[in-house]
Amino acid sequence: MKQLAQARQAMTQEQRYRMMMETPIPRLIPKLAVPTIISMLVTAIYNMADTFFVSRIGTSASGAVGIIASLMFMIQAIGFTFGMGSGNYISRSLGDQKGDEAGKAAATAFFTVFLIGIVMMAVGSAFTERLVYFLGATPTIAPYAMDYMRYILYAAPFMLCSFVMNNILRSQGIALYAMFGIATGGILNMILDPILIFGFHMGIAGAAIATMASQMVSFTILLCQCNLRKDSIKIRISRFTPTLRMYGIILHAGLPSLCRQGMMSVSSIVLNVTAGPYGDAAISAMSIVGRFMMFINSGLIGFGQGFQPVCGFNYGAKRYDRVLEAFWFCFKVATVVLTFLGLASFGLARQIITAFRKEDLDVIAIGTRALRLQLLTMPIQGWIIMCNMMTQSVGYGFRASLVAVGRQGLFLVPALLILPGFFGILGVQMAQAVADVCTFFLATAIILGILRDFRQKALYNK
Repeated sequence: MKQLAQARQAMTQEQRYRMMMETPIPRLIPKLAVPTIISMLVTAIYNMADTFFVSRIGTSASGAVGIIASLMFMIQAIGFTFGMGSGNYISRSLGDQKGDEAGKAAATAFFTVFLIGIVMMAVGSAFTERLVYFLGATPTIAPYAMDYMRYILYAAPFMLCSFVMNNILRSQGIALYAMFGIATGGILNMILDPILIFGFHMGIAGAAIATMASQMVSFTILLCQCNLRKDSIKIRISRFTPTLRMYGIILHAGLPSLCRQGMMSVSSIVLNVTAGPYGDAAISAMSIVGRFMMFINSGLIGFGQGFQPVCGFNYGAKRYDRVLEAFWFCFKVATVVLTFLGLASFGLARQIITAFRKEDLDVIAIGTRALRLQLLTMPIQGWIIMCNMMTQSVGYGFRASLVAVGRQGLFLVPALLILPGFFGILGVQMAQAVADVCTFFLATAIILGILRDFRQKALYNK
């Protein structure tokens, strides 16, 4: 029976290899991307749901969500670093038909982030008050932020492992299973939010408990998907390989994610600090704008994550022609969709902000202008994200990191620190748009040489 199960698993892995190598790109990428897009959108929706329901409590409570977003970005940075780092190596290993290496990468990433999560929970819980002020809280926001943070820290180990397992499944071309785990937790979060916040009168702590519960449910489902399905790489403690070589491979491939998500945390802190002098309304407004833009960009990132395993598999198999075809296909689709969404949202910007905090006119005014300025750069987002994911998927970690760090750090942090001195609150509102334009030129300079090299290799292989 064991030999039969192994034969079946080998057969499904062979079929998956052929699918990645032979299925036409316009059919293959949507097939892989749709489950990931749904997962990302559900995650973004329940993040918006937190902001929406918490905003009913008050402006300071709404601002607390923006403060804790910095902590969430820290957790995501670590989870995505090990998840996408191991996932990219898994895709390339499977493309090169090295299943044992793929299993070692999966186990090493999973158990490492679980231990990191335990440390984060312990240290963060011991210094909660200092941490919320470090993240940019004002005295009126801090009590809400501490209530919210406490339960997010308890959930940290499960959140980190879920990010890793999501990417492990996705890297094998079976993102549908990952979607089920993420979506179930997200739907549960949206159901629990109003029940705990208003039904049980738990306030902002209820939103945090809802998030914690949903993350634990997602963790359980994803772990079952990884270890109980015959067509998936198993996470086994026996495969845990904490060697310098393995960590080097994972961190090299995951460095762009660390830069991108880590700088999101840093820039979020800087944003809170620079918006703070303009009052809780400014922090609240920028938090709402950030959540809405995250919702739009989550679909793009999900689409790009459908591209990554295709890119990794074909790059590992030296099919440069398919790597190029996949890149241009994703860029064209992303640009068209984002341009449409940007135009539609631009006209509805005031209504969008009002839906979150209709009682505060300052929040509405600040948020509307900030949202419209950021929406102006939507047409170039597809190029930036696809350039980043292309370079990351083929193992060009340093160049991918430059693109990743550009939008959220290299350009955004200086913009936040400099522009308010000249333009006041307008400088805070326009900083992200300025950073996006600068990142577009940086990404273009980096990707053109890579595309030229791949075209030459594709012609040589013919």
